[in-house]
Parts: sequence; C-alpha cells; structure tokens
Amino acid sequence: MSKPRLHGKVALITGAASGIGEETARLFAANGAFVVVADIDDELGQKVVDSIGVNQASFHHCDVRDEKQVEETVNYTIEKHGRLDILFSNAGIIGCLTSSILTLDMSKFDNIMATNVRGMIATIKHAGRVMIERKIRE
Repeated sequence: MSKPRLHGKVALITGAASGIGEETARLFAANGAFVVVADIDDELGQKVVDSIGVNQASFHHCDVRDEKQVEETVNYTIEKHGRLDILFSNAGIIGCLTSSILTLDMSKFDNIMATNVRGMIATIKHAGRVMIERKIRE
C-alpha cells in the first residue's frame, strides 16, 4: 500500500478555521500532511484542530493584516515541525464596498485590501523566505 500523497509534508494554511481553508486543512491532513491551522478565530481554529487530531494539526493565531503575526506563524511552523513545504494563503474577506466610487467607504476598502492583498503578500514573503532557505541547504 502506498503512502498518502502528502505524507510527512508540512502545510501552513491561513484562514483555516472555516470554509475553503478548513476543508483544505482536512483534505491535506487526510492525505498525510501535518497542518498548521492559522486564523484570527481562535475558538473555531482550535475546533478544526481537535476534529482533525492534535497529532496531525495545530492551531496558531494569525491576523494576516499584521505582518509580525504572519512572521510569527511561519516561525511557529518551523519551530514545531522543522520545515515548511506547503503554503496555502487562503485568508480573505468579502465585503460589499459600494456600487459607486462616489460613496466608497475607504476604511472598509482598506480592510479588504489589507486582508486580501497585503496579507497574501506577507504570507508569501515570510513562507517563501524559509522555503527557499531550506531548498538552498538541500
């Protein structure tokens, strides 16, 4: 019998406490990966970990709008597992901004951009740093 496709891989998934991120965490774990569930919702994130199993998953609080938290989450992953093989930068929000630029709420716009764009870039930046460093050493 062959090993699961992701056997022994370490995956960091942002926005993993619900929706697509949660299902991805379950799928990756079912295929043998160790999963770090990263999210701003501590309670839901821990429930996802508990349902997957603490041997296969762990939770780390991460608000992707805060680059320091992103860096700390990547560092947590490395400290816990010694490596990072897969990043799924999934954290995102949907917001109804407006149908007209004339009534655009800039604070809502800033929050959406900070989460969906800046947050994704921060996760790629910090995960990429450790993934490239590991690849160079191999």
